[in-house]
Amino acid sequence: MADRYELETIATGLDGSVLTVTLNRPDRGNGLNKQMHLDLRDLYHRIAGDADVRAVVLTGAGRSFCVGADFATMEENLETGYPDGRLDLLDDGIDIARGALRVRQPMVAAVNGHAIGLGASLALFCDIVYMSDAARIGDPHVNAGLVAGDGGAVLWPQLVGLNRAKELLMTGDLLDADQAERFGLANHIVPADEVLASATAMARRLASGPRHAIEFNKRLCNKELEDRVNRLYELALALEAITFDTDDHREAVDAFLNKRTPNFDRGD
Repeated sequence: MADRYELETIATGLDGSVLTVTLNRPDRGNGLNKQMHLDLRDLYHRIAGDADVRAVVLTGAGRSFCVGADFATMEENLETGYPDGRLDLLDDGIDIARGALRVRQPMVAAVNGHAIGLGASLALFCDIVYMSDAARIGDPHVNAGLVAGDGGAVLWPQLVGLNRAKELLMTGDLLDADQAERFGLANHIVPADEVLASATAMARRLASGPRHAIEFNKRLCNKELEDRVNRLYELALALEAITFDTDDHREAVDAFLNKRTPNFDRGD
């Protein structure tokens, strides 16, 4: 099957009217680098304008769905310095979120492995989530000394409730599949080797249904989420940008790379 959009870090294949999108950096747990940010921006724009696509399946190559930010990129940024104001973070993050919401076709997530940080957000911007019984999901930005700016603070309160979202974002705890289903983050839990097939079967069902009614139902349900993104996303990403320049973030990255426990209580 020919690659539909020929993106560098994301594979795309159209079978009938169902587009399968595969985050494709398996050697890095499909962690996001600058190129994948750019590819995601392009991806959602291309899907939204592709009349041949009636439903989308989003999954990850290899064992992970997406582990979020690539810590190797964080290490490089600490050595070379972040761009002033982190305008790339603001532009990329906002474009990805708004791009996902501009996709009118139904999107089904096949969470084949861990979905962490922005990886969790990518899954939760989908309309229906199938999750492997061996996968975990969460937004542990806080463990890197960062604000959950690229989705967590916007999506999670709406999906799991305000106080539960605050607990999860402040602790960075990951949820197993049963917890994710109980909290409303996953629609269906299936064995790992059935995730993609189950999600694809749902996508095919939606693709064969009444297109306008399905897409309009999605648009109506997403209106409140669109409002949250428009009101909160820029602030969330701006606060995340501030935390990139903190001692806590530098300590977290150094501890991760040196396989030690970070010390956030340094008496300052």
